[in-house]
Amino acid sequence: MGSPSIVSSITFNFAGTQTLSAQLLLGAEADVFAAADSEHMKQLEVAGLTEGQSRVFAHNILEIAVPRGNPKGIHDLRDLARPGLVVVLADPSVPAGKYAKQALDRAGVKVQAASLETQVTGVLSKVAIGEADAGIVYRSDIVNNRSVDGVVIPEAENVIADYTIVVLKSAKNRAGAHAFIDLVVSGAGATVLLATGFRAA
Repeated sequence: MGSPSIVSSITFNFAGTQTLSAQLLLGAEADVFAAADSEHMKQLEVAGLTEGQSRVFAHNILEIAVPRGNPKGIHDLRDLARPGLVVVLADPSVPAGKYAKQALDRAGVKVQAASLETQVTGVLSKVAIGEADAGIVYRSDIVNNRSVDGVVIPEAENVIADYTIVVLKSAKNRAGAHAFIDLVVSGAGATVLLATGFRAA
């Protein structure tokens, strides 16, 4: 008889990085935390909630999300400043919103957003259902959504997001948490991430 698995099941809790980190700072418990930026991860490290140093497990870049077929003919970030175009962005308190602002600043573009969403999925949803003409999201969001197309942002204007992961001191299954992270950063984990639009760490 083989030894019992140290991970019998995994329960995921998906939300914006800022939401998850705030929950943990307020006392929520989890085994593993993964963040879309290093800033929120640093907050948890400073608060003494992490076990050891976090690890970068993937990278992501931004793309402009547009409805299928790109009906408004959007080709670059400068097009987002056109009059009459409905653009939605993630709020700057959200990693995707912070990165979008950095990209727009690099391109020298001022955009009056119709709304600022508290999660990048909110941006994607509004574009997908036709409530917005465009939005800035992660490339991985577009790869996994059949309702939108992506417009590439040049490297010189783009931002590379570092995704980090760590075991938390509140972990009830510490061995399982370490095993999960080992899987995520392994070759098999990288293969899955690459297939879903991320870049390897």
